[in-house]
Amino acid sequence: MKTMILAAASVLAMAGAAFAAEVEGVVTSYDPATRMIVLESGETFSLADGVELDGLVPGGKVVITYDDGTTDATEISIVE
Repeated sequence: MKTMILAAASVLAMAGAAFAAEVEGVVTSYDPATRMIVLESGETFSLADGVELDGLVPGGKVVITYDDGTTDATEISIVE
């Protein structure tokens, strides 16, 4: 019985976890005031708190990790 309760609790905990997704693209613009980045594909992402951009320029290629189901970028890597 105790094992079943622990198993059920584990499943419920994992069901609530957010899944991360990634997209690669070329930056068309970045607005530091609104912390919004726009890719050539038309996709827009807002930078989550704590995410900083160093060396980002329009025309640069990036990989954006974001919370699946949102447009909150949790990590941005510049591809060279």
